[in-house]
Amino acid sequence: MPQTLLLRLPAPGQEETEWLSLDEGGAAITAKQRGPLSLAAVLARSAKVVVLAPATQILLAEPELPPGSGARLARAVPFALEEQLTEDIDELCFAIGRRQASGRTPVAVVSRSVLQGWLAQLAAAGIEPTAIHADISLVPDNPGQTILWLEKARLAVRRPGALPFAVELTPVAEALVVAGVIPDPLAEPAAEGAVPNPLESAVLYVTRGDWAEIQDEFEGLADKFASLKVQLLTEGPLPWLARRLDAVDAVNLLQGEFARSTDYSARWHRWRTTAMLAGGLLVAHVGAAELKIHQANRETKTLDGEIAQIFSQAMPNETPQSPRRQMESRLDRIRHSGAGPQYFLRTLQALSGAVSAAPKTTIDSLSYREQSLDMKVSAPSLAALSQLSQLVAKQGLQAEIQSSKPVDSGVEAQIQIRAPGARTAR
Repeated sequence: MPQTLLLRLPAPGQEETEWLSLDEGGAAITAKQRGPLSLAAVLARSAKVVVLAPATQILLAEPELPPGSGARLARAVPFALEEQLTEDIDELCFAIGRRQASGRTPVAVVSRSVLQGWLAQLAAAGIEPTAIHADISLVPDNPGQTILWLEKARLAVRRPGALPFAVELTPVAEALVVAGVIPDPLAEPAAEGAVPNPLESAVLYVTRGDWAEIQDEFEGLADKFASLKVQLLTEGPLPWLARRLDAVDAVNLLQGEFARSTDYSARWHRWRTTAMLAGGLLVAHVGAAELKIHQANRETKTLDGEIAQIFSQAMPNETPQSPRRQMESRLDRIRHSGAGPQYFLRTLQALSGAVSAAPKTTIDSLSYREQSLDMKVSAPSLAALSQLSQLVAKQGLQAEIQSSKPVDSGVEAQIQIRAPGARTAR
């Protein structure tokens, strides 16, 4: 997909437009194409459009302007150029470029009706340009040579460090004389002792077809130049001009009342379906997230209930306020007690084996501190309790029945299990 469409409007008297598709780096994606604007409009839908307009209808100047910007600077431009203007300033459009290091500011002037005509022509084809430049403003600046660009009867000239200008005149020799590139043969001889102007070194850019028509003329003028090189534009001038598409001295005519406007309604219509799909996906995502949060909260409540139940069984003498934190605090005290967690785990292991071997014997609650495990046990008989004590003793621990009472299911008893040598917990 092209990133930029460089489009060159035809000069007066011509009908076909030229265009070139460029990638992000400014390199041509396809060969130059030529035809009616309607064909270029297909590519313009997916690219930024930069238009080159015929420079013969645009005045390029570089006046000295006062410091400032915006409306104040724009008001000063017509007065700085009044000697170069032939039309009423109310019928002209003035576009201002970036101030140069020399202190001068490039300015482009075009008739309002001409600019409106170009924009109407583009709009009729469905093309909205980002910028419109004079085509010769992309002619390269060579610090050591004068650049000449000959196309049909138009000669564009750019001297080192100066703005380009165009001359429409034939034959070629007259155009070069008017442009001041070669000496005027009809001029009066220089006064005796005066130093004549030096001959210019130039590079001529020309298409193969135009060169075939004017080659003989230029060869006859070779002695009018200090040096003259010819560069054939085999693919036409558009790819050559595209190399300077980012030129800082190329003034964009679309300023002020002609500045590019954004048609938000048209853009919304173009992206409406995509926006609606994106909105639907966002709603679905938010709904799924809320469902997950609701499910997580429900699971958290269930876990808290289970923790509270286990807390009540493990620590029946404590009031449950925050069971999770209370159990974590109790376990932390066990870890940091002098006995260490290995005694607690060993006691649980021994008790687990004894309970599984004692029939119908269950543990109702238990607590552990200072190497002693106190628990409340339900058993079918005193014999079963005695068997539990013997099984624990075989594991190297001491089991003491501290109290017992008969119940409907058998006997309930308080039993303390401790390591040998551990003191009895009170």
